[in-house]
Formats: sequence, structure tokens, C-alpha cells
Amino acid sequence: MSTLDSWTDAACAELGLRRADVTARVVLDLARDVAHGVERPAAPLTAFLLGLAVGQGQPLDDAARRLRDLAAGWAAAES
Repeated sequence: MSTLDSWTDAACAELGLRRADVTARVVLDLARDVAHGVERPAAPLTAFLLGLAVGQGQPLDDAARRLRDLAAGWAAAES
């Protein structure tokens, strides 16, 4: 088991979350894309915003895709 897996298990237990509900790859891919397309500090904030959106009922994959698309166009929009 990797350190990431161990941490995820422990964090889920601490927060009373079901481990089966955690889709780490989606969140990690989004954080990578935002860190590279926007700026590094935006990555954890975006992950938090994704969590809020999902908590309010938005589908994880759809919300993550929309944020990835936003990040992909960010550099061009800022120029």
C-alpha cells in the first residue's frame, strides 16, 4: 500500500467518509492541470471548490471536467 493510499484511508476514517466514494485520480489530475495551467496555489483551492460542488450534488466527473476545461483556457484568456 502506498503512502497516498494509507493517508487516504486514515483521512476518510477521521472524517467519517466512505473510502469507496473517494476518486483520488480525478482530484489529482485536476490539481495537476490547474497547477500547470493557472498557478500552483490554485490547485488546492480548486480541489476544495470541487469538493463543495460535489457536496452540493454536482457529479464529480462533470464538475472536474468543467474545471479542467476552465484551467486549459486560462493561460490564453489571461494573455
